[in-house]
Amino acid sequence: MISKGDDFPIHQLPTPVAEVGTERNFYDRYFFNGYNQDGSIFFGAAFCVYPNLNIKDASFILILDGIQHNFRYSDFLDHERMKTEVGSFKIDIIKPLKEIRILLGDKEKEIFADVTFKGRFEPMEEPRMTLKNGSRIYMDSTRMTQHGYWTGEIKFKNTVLNLSQESYQGTRDRSWGIRPVGAPDSQIVPPLKLPQFYWLWAPANFAKQSSHFYFVDDEVGRATNSHCVQQKESLSEKLYHLKKEISYKEGTRRISKAEFSAFKGDGTEVVWTLNPKYHIYMCGLGYMHPEWGHGQFQGQNQSRYDFYDLSEDPHDPPFLHIQAICDFEMKENEVVMKGIGALEQLLIGPHSPSGFKDLLDC
Repeated sequence: MISKGDDFPIHQLPTPVAEVGTERNFYDRYFFNGYNQDGSIFFGAAFCVYPNLNIKDASFILILDGIQHNFRYSDFLDHERMKTEVGSFKIDIIKPLKEIRILLGDKEKEIFADVTFKGRFEPMEEPRMTLKNGSRIYMDSTRMTQHGYWTGEIKFKNTVLNLSQESYQGTRDRSWGIRPVGAPDSQIVPPLKLPQFYWLWAPANFAKQSSHFYFVDDEVGRATNSHCVQQKESLSEKLYHLKKEISYKEGTRRISKAEFSAFKGDGTEVVWTLNPKYHIYMCGLGYMHPEWGHGQFQGQNQSRYDFYDLSEDPHDPPFLHIQAICDFEMKENEVVMKGIGALEQLLIGPHSPSGFKDLLDC
């Protein structure tokens, strides 16, 4: 059961905060994305503590004119899990599960942000995800996801963005538990096996409601973990029998179009069609980054700025993990609703329905 305490980075197990424990790879993370109504402006943020590595890190990305600007921060945790700031980056929990504020003031890098996320609906608790390598658990986590509005201001050099509730929406999540963080494991589990992970995560906002669904598939295409929820005012409904049809850009693992369908408890079918506009690289927020990956030791009070040209699309491992900003179309009872959101993709290894047979073949 999710409680107000789950909005603070104090978890001990990949279960809600009422239970206590320890693990070397334990993490406790905030993630945010935000976008305007046509998706031309996109920003993202992450903050995480790693209690048993005594490290905390944060990142902020801003997409302007086809360039992804990445701002990264890392420091010692000093075992103070309630101090939700690192370097120039800070998170204020104004109202748990309702309202979160992000502050960023870095004169050297000419980035300033004072933005507030307000939930449109209650957070959704996703099913617990447990993945094993042989007998060893390498991922065991709980996540809550919430759709919301953004207000405030972002400044970068000579560009000023004023965020209003009417124009900027997005999604945030809180996840905690066990996953590979910090230095890689020095001893693998024999025998060697080709890595495999097929992950799609698709939160979206519509005018009067929101939706969220995701898939984790095995190599033959079975959904080992999936979830689908629709939310309206005072109503959150789980859907069942989630299915997908995926098309890829030729010669890549990038999705060019996706169709998802699921059924409500009364038998009503809901169909989503997703058309990607462009994508951003999650390594800008630390995911799979070779040097500034999550929980990696950087020293005391370190920061870094770099950027990616989004017209270039490397398929090297650090750039495999993306979020595609998509136009969403949701059809229910012949009524079509248009929205916007993200389709997160991390596709590694074999996946029979997609025709993938090797680690990174297309």
